[in-house]
Amino acid sequence: MFELTALTGKTYYIESPAKIGVWCPDGAHAWFIDSGNDKDAGRKLRQILEQQGWQLQGILNTHSNADHIGGNQYLQRQTGCRVYAGGLEKAFTSYPILEPSFLYGGYPMKDLRHKFLMAKESHVTDFSDPSFPQDIEIIPLPGHFFHMVGFRTPDNVVFLADCLNSRAILDKYALGYIYDVQAYLDTLDKVETMEADWFVPAHAEAVQNIRPLVQYNRQKVQEIADLILQLCQAPLSWDDILQSVFDYYHLTLTVEQYVLIGNTIRSYLSWLRDTDKVTILIKANRLLWQAV
Repeated sequence: MFELTALTGKTYYIESPAKIGVWCPDGAHAWFIDSGNDKDAGRKLRQILEQQGWQLQGILNTHSNADHIGGNQYLQRQTGCRVYAGGLEKAFTSYPILEPSFLYGGYPMKDLRHKFLMAKESHVTDFSDPSFPQDIEIIPLPGHFFHMVGFRTPDNVVFLADCLNSRAILDKYALGYIYDVQAYLDTLDKVETMEADWFVPAHAEAVQNIRPLVQYNRQKVQEIADLILQLCQAPLSWDDILQSVFDYYHLTLTVEQYVLIGNTIRSYLSWLRDTDKVTILIKANRLLWQAV
């Protein structure tokens, strides 16, 4: 873990719970793509910089989930580097309380105010700033989160953030977090047609052919949608659907999964409602979902 791996040219990645990209254009100045999940990750990244003799120029955040921005504050304070983000991801990175608040749907209880869901704040520079490295291409990848992006380095390496999960993760947990199902599917279509020398998803192996993994992730989305429609043959509340999904996949509910997977199930239901595959009913002061 936290080993530097060379890909091609001046592009590397660091193996961690969420892979961190590295671009070192001149052998002396480095750019990170994301920063890991906490201060300890930031320390390990700084050690790699020192071992390589690199100066950190900036951190390019793909999105604002805590496991991708958790090292920002430490590295920014230690090196003075800039942190770059865009859209709503910039707001969430600047004010990390927004993530657990959004997921929970209210002020988050203390069980949710921890590094897994709430990183330390960092000072953020917008992607549009002239200091952003112009040789890096920003690739919009919405769906998993609001304005998530990927990055293509000049070595034709594409860092894909969280738009894909590995087969192992999907086989074990079935569901990955999705905010907007239609946008997620559109992003999968986009990634499937991309050309690059290497693709680096944050939660899967770096590969040169990304299409099989795209197809597997798409199949899982359809599997979840079909399951929800099957469950909703009779009217069900969101809590009932959530429990049934966990029971079906033999998962054990935790507080963190309650907000993450619960939020995902709500997103599936919204997508199915928007595509007229389910309807909503209010009975006895309960909102129920039923397949059409």
